Amino acid sequence: MNEAGASVYSASDIAREEFPDFQVEERSAVSIARRLQDPLAELVKIDPKSVGVGQYQHDVTQKRLSESLHFVVETAVNRVGVNVNTASASLLQYVAGLTKTAAQNIVKKREEEGKFTSRVQLKKVPRLGAKTYEQAIGFLRVLDGKQPLDRTGIHPENYDEVKKLLTSLGFSAKDLGTAELREALSGLDLKAVSAELSIGELTLKDIIDALVRPERDPRDDLPRPLLKKDVLKLEDLSAGMELQGTVRNVVDFGAFVDIGVKQDGLVHISKLSNRFVKHPLDIVSVGDVVTVWVDSVDMKKGRVALTMLPPSK
Repeated sequence: MNEAGASVYSASDIAREEFPDFQVEERSAVSIARRLQDPLAELVKIDPKSVGVGQYQHDVTQKRLSESLHFVVETAVNRVGVNVNTASASLLQYVAGLTKTAAQNIVKKREEEGKFTSRVQLKKVPRLGAKTYEQAIGFLRVLDGKQPLDRTGIHPENYDEVKKLLTSLGFSAKDLGTAELREALSGLDLKAVSAELSIGELTLKDIIDALVRPERDPRDDLPRPLLKKDVLKLEDLSAGMELQGTVRNVVDFGAFVDIGVKQDGLVHISKLSNRFVKHPLDIVSVGDVVTVWVDSVDMKKGRVALTMLPPSK
């Protein structure tokens, strides 16, 4: 796992609150292990600036940088959705409309009364008024609740229309995610149905996507890194070795790639492609899974030079 920012978390108030009896090193270990379970839920506890977001992050206006990074994190959280029965207050506060106090109150109510079984129960959470509920509820999920639609990204204000749609096809909310429902929905005339239900075509398309894949996580569509289990430290690397890794950072002079050892390897701009490269971002982006070859390893300095140019045979 990428351990960027783990030391920042371990010394934070959140870490001390979560693990008051742990040493700093133990908190770091827990943070890294949790990233394997749910990276987003863990990384929201760390100031994005501490994760190493770019070459010039200290040269720009810090206020604007913080606002931009906060927006990116908020967008990611809302796009993925949040399970109200497992989410921490740190994660919940990034949900659109929820304040830090409202997020803490959701966790407090869950601890006092047990897990939520319906989205409607969230209306009783202190400091979570009608407008906040309306704004946030579409991003909050109740996975094992009484209402199957609560596990989707469908907003409750569209539940009546969704039930009408399902009934017209001979299904109910209990059939979410079934192959039969998927087949029935695939043959719909979007224009005619949206007019009949008085909802926009784009909204209807989102609803159909949610009915077909109720607990869809957009992260599932992203490529996964394939790291070699026998490559864990610098000593395991040798020149010419072929590896797959994840691009962690893109700078003016190249890209840093996580290949499974403690130190990310650098692919210099000249080794990204056989053609002329004006800027590394023209070839790679953060999060890309790429094939690289080890160019050289400097054990003393702990540096790895990589290339994306296949070795000539």
